[in-house]
Amino acid sequence: MSREVRRVPATWQHPREDGRYKHLFEGDPNLKQEIEEWHRDNELWKLGKHPDQVRRATTGLSFEDWSGGPPDPRYYMPCWPDAEKTHYQMYETTSEGSPLSPPMESPEALARWLVDNRASAFGNETATYEDWLDMIRGPGWAPTAMQIGGELQSGVKAMAKENNED
Repeated sequence: MSREVRRVPATWQHPREDGRYKHLFEGDPNLKQEIEEWHRDNELWKLGKHPDQVRRATTGLSFEDWSGGPPDPRYYMPCWPDAEKTHYQMYETTSEGSPLSPPMESPEALARWLVDNRASAFGNETATYEDWLDMIRGPGWAPTAMQIGGELQSGVKAMAKENNED
């Protein structure tokens, strides 16, 4: 994924580290459960009873070597109740995610801000108001880029064309 709309509270201030936005995954309501599951799987691994130990060549690997460490809550946005997520914010998600815009009160306001500030849809390319708005209202995400008819274009533009052809 490359561009993604995230719903946030009006007062959300994305955290910074050393003056730069900290990359964060979108909040995961199942994060606590996933952490607990990782620890259960780790215990099974230590006992030699994890199902993947039988199916794959894992000799000499710890569970963490094989699967990576447990999810770390420091790398996730908060999980707000739906009633608090009143605003729209555009994120780049080529990494875990950092904001391209401030929180805006409506899809239209977000699309206008993205156009007025020449926000990147792909590289140094921006998108039209209509293309941003179609992506925001439609799937809410777009890949980095797509090749259509031999032309490489931003995913925002390509997704808008696809949505308008339906």
